[in-house]
Amino acid sequence: MDLTNPLVYGVPCFLGLILVELTYSKTHDHDKKDLYKWKDLGASVFMGVGSAILGPLIKTVFSIVLFHYVYEFFNPEVNGVRTNIMGWQSFGYAWYIWLLCQLADDYTYYWFHRQNHMVRALWAAHIVHHSSDNFNLGTAVRNGWFTLLYKPLFYMWMPAIGFPPEMVIVCLGIEALWQFQLHSVYIPKMGIIEKVFNTHTMHQVHHAKNVEYMDKNHGGFLNIFDKIFGTWKELDENIEVQYGVTHAPNSYNPWVILTHEYKDIWNDTKKSKNWYHKFMYIFGPPGWSHDGSTLTVKQMQRELELNKQKSLT
Repeated sequence: MDLTNPLVYGVPCFLGLILVELTYSKTHDHDKKDLYKWKDLGASVFMGVGSAILGPLIKTVFSIVLFHYVYEFFNPEVNGVRTNIMGWQSFGYAWYIWLLCQLADDYTYYWFHRQNHMVRALWAAHIVHHSSDNFNLGTAVRNGWFTLLYKPLFYMWMPAIGFPPEMVIVCLGIEALWQFQLHSVYIPKMGIIEKVFNTHTMHQVHHAKNVEYMDKNHGGFLNIFDKIFGTWKELDENIEVQYGVTHAPNSYNPWVILTHEYKDIWNDTKKSKNWYHKFMYIFGPPGWSHDGSTLTVKQMQRELELNKQKSLT
């Protein structure tokens, strides 16, 4: 079955919506004239264009070829019927299979996204997306190029159990479309929709560097996985949101933005001769240190909670 990745049509829409939001913020919304900064937007668009160019090349090898190989290996034809090695018939294209595939994609996206925040080597690629202190549709296209190299590995299980590769790729594209439009401060809380879906205010929490908001709301379409696994947090309108990261690149140079965390990892591994320490600086959580000189998000949140309790006593 021939299917077109929806991102083919999404990219020009992305640029158009960025232009609309940019124009509106500069001409009509006096409170948000600084929503976009020109150099920051330029860096974001440059990296977004780079992703759009590199994406099809890398995805052809790592997604399409890899997914098809995995699908063929785990779902051989038996008497003319595509059958999974576990014994069931491989999935077709019925509407409910599409829904199941999108749900499986959302579950996978949650863990892929969460691990990007939990493993420093992955965070080094993902921090690019969080490195701007602006939250707008321009930030949505500010994607790290190196993420493309390992993201497909998280999704290999889907064609392995019988979802057609092209279906998986389309669902990945739909997920990306949803994620793009979440990067807007102009959409308020949406009532009952907030009970089920990952919304704009929830994604504002995800992009905040306020300690209480860090490493929250990793979901794609849905917020159920955040609620199940303890990473969901609602936007508190009494807290002034500060966007970005605690250790920012402080540069508009795209190459610096793309690579600064790798440089920091390398420097940190030289702080100790202990090989376990070196391993943790690479694969431990961001902020981990062998001497307590820097703290992980969990440690910072624990400190914040202790300080709050002390202030109440």
